[in-house]
Amino acid sequence: MQAAGRFGFLAAGIAVGVVGAMFYLGQPRPAGAASNDRYQDTIMATGAVSINPRVQTDGVWMLDYKAGKLLGTVVDRNAGKIVGWAEVDLRGEFEIQANADVHFLMTTGYITQGQSALYLAETSTGKFGVYTMGPGANGTGVVIRRHDMTTFREAVPPANAVAPAGAAAPAAPKQP
Repeated sequence: MQAAGRFGFLAAGIAVGVVGAMFYLGQPRPAGAASNDRYQDTIMATGAVSINPRVQTDGVWMLDYKAGKLLGTVVDRNAGKIVGWAEVDLRGEFEIQANADVHFLMTTGYITQGQSALYLAETSTGKFGVYTMGPGANGTGVVIRRHDMTTFREAVPPANAVAPAGAAAPAAPKQP
């Protein structure tokens, strides 16, 4: 009798475990991932791109330090092929001299359903840009759009700069 009771509790425990696992593992969960990585002179990041509102598309961003270019593309899920590359000249965008010592950081962020933005910062100049990818002209290919360019550091005024009216003059540097 005692063995039968133990067997009943064991069977009930297994049944509850199986049912609990089915509820936990059986629920579909949408995967929403964005990632970035770098190797030597190249940075890569991914994020959602809204080419067709009914079809989720993953965009790939690549920053090529040597060429001074930001590249972007999407993968056509139906054909399984890359839809060509759009590019932005970063030397012009960030007003960088050729062969300048630059340091870029970039990552993607979620801005709306099915669309990510690329956040790109250059630490030497203190400039920060926001970009998205979208469908190209006539619905073919992709284009990269800049939405904003700003600075995250205040420019240091030259020593002989005059303060605007009503502003406090900067303190003179201390002499050693």
